[in-house]
Amino acid sequence: MKIKQVFTTYDFCDNGGCKAIKYCPSCGSPFSYCNDHHRIRPQCLQCGFIYYKNPAPAVSVLIIENQHVLLGKRGPDSFAAGKWCLPCGYIEYNEAFLTAALREVKEETGLTIAIQSIINVNSNFLSENLHAIVVVLLAKVAAGIPAAGDDLVEVAWFDPAGPLPEMAFAADEDILKRYCAQKIAGLPIDDDFRR
Repeated sequence: MKIKQVFTTYDFCDNGGCKAIKYCPSCGSPFSYCNDHHRIRPQCLQCGFIYYKNPAPAVSVLIIENQHVLLGKRGPDSFAAGKWCLPCGYIEYNEAFLTAALREVKEETGLTIAIQSIINVNSNFLSENLHAIVVVLLAKVAAGIPAAGDDLVEVAWFDPAGPLPEMAFAADEDILKRYCAQKIAGLPIDDDFRR
């Protein structure tokens, strides 16, 4: 099956992603716009600060147990509320992506997991204000009973071959199809994080 790593829900090429940025975080002056290496970016005319908006780093975890995958239904305040996804979340500034995966899964599902491998890295262009680079990991349950928490209102096990509930992210659907087609082994992870 062909690998896919870029997922788009809108034409992100025409979007500078900085329309909501009005004031300089350095000195508080109003922003203007400049042409910086052929990209229009907010720039402070007072102090010269240029605002570079970058994608958010995130993790997503394919948890497999008894040939089933754990999915979570997204809460009402989440992006794509009411739809289902793999347990996922943002990587905090002071944590490694593997630590973020362990934390996010624990917060969202109550489970302690054993990460097996890295199975993909995606660029997700979800909206003008939400671009993410997502490290997708394969894991198994180490301890616990799944219970929805944090951004999820429900968790359930599904056959990855389907039928699946309405999914929030095309990237999750793709990884489930690929996993069913070839049981992705992936890249090994840091020994310090193996359980």
